[in-house]
Amino acid sequence: MNSQTEKIQIKGAAGTIDVLRDRAAQGTPALGVAVIAHPHPLFGGTMDNKVVQTLARAFVACGWTAVRFNFRGVGASEGVHDEGRGECEDMRAVVEQLAPEGPLAIAGFSFGAFVASCAIEKLWAVRDIRHVVLIGTAAARFSVATLPLEAHERALVVHGEHDDTVPLAAVMDWARPQSLPVTVVPGGGHFFHGQLPLLKNLVVRHLRAG
Repeated sequence: MNSQTEKIQIKGAAGTIDVLRDRAAQGTPALGVAVIAHPHPLFGGTMDNKVVQTLARAFVACGWTAVRFNFRGVGASEGVHDEGRGECEDMRAVVEQLAPEGPLAIAGFSFGAFVASCAIEKLWAVRDIRHVVLIGTAAARFSVATLPLEAHERALVVHGEHDDTVPLAAVMDWARPQSLPVTVVPGGGHFFHGQLPLLKNLVVRHLRAG
């Protein structure tokens, strides 16, 4: 993402996990660590995805350390795709090793939002999760976990109006029983082409408001 991006490798259940870490401005104490999950590995998803990078930039701009990583079987991360089960283990391994204590934010895009929801379900009771950011949540293809009621005021859920990968209706069907607000980007597609600055601004506003 920039010249200050650190390349790290940690050990997960399936072997090495490839990680990139971006810190807030030098000399500024980080507010916490944001762990960000990328879209579906079998459809080209990696931690270098533009939406994932946009999320990282938004967190860094707001004083957080941003950590993104490749799921098993992607890039230098070892192992093979595990349909979400192992990927949730990967995300928790990143949290445990690179954000073992202190304030935490969990974010994800598409398949990564599904994995993030699973991580939140496991971590909510034992960690101080300050922010939840779910973009293009893959509710049409996966059983996205229900967010804890206490998480709602800390959560930002964003979806494109014209998302043809995950229909908006599927996300509304997931959100409706929870009375969980969804921010809809007019004219937006799954990858928010031409609208990434808007997406970043939405995330920054949410983080600063929190």
